Amino acid sequence: MSVEGTWDLSVPTPVGTIKAVVELRRHHGVLTGVAHGAGEEVPLAEVALDGPRLTWRQVVTRPMRLNPAFAVTVDGDTLIGTSRAGRLPASKVTGRRRATLPTTEH
Repeated sequence: MSVEGTWDLSVPTPVGTIKAVVELRRHHGVLTGVAHGAGEEVPLAEVALDGPRLTWRQVVTRPMRLNPAFAVTVDGDTLIGTSRAGRLPASKVTGRRRATLPTTEH
């Protein structure tokens, strides 16, 4: 299953819904990624795909410093799962892959 692409994520939290963009790519056969949100860009760590289950960790510094771990299930161009940071309650995560535009060669 391919998970590469740009994903728009939504994470409802007690302080409001967090919107983020996650870009997933394969580089030399290794799945890597970066997250954009709240004015920062952070690399994803421990990105792993096991069947439809995708997991990763990242560091967030805004609005507060957190180290959330994500565990989602990918189904085509949608994903759903949870994000959990330390002792905080898990938050639901939903996402949709952005459509890719066909490339034209001249």
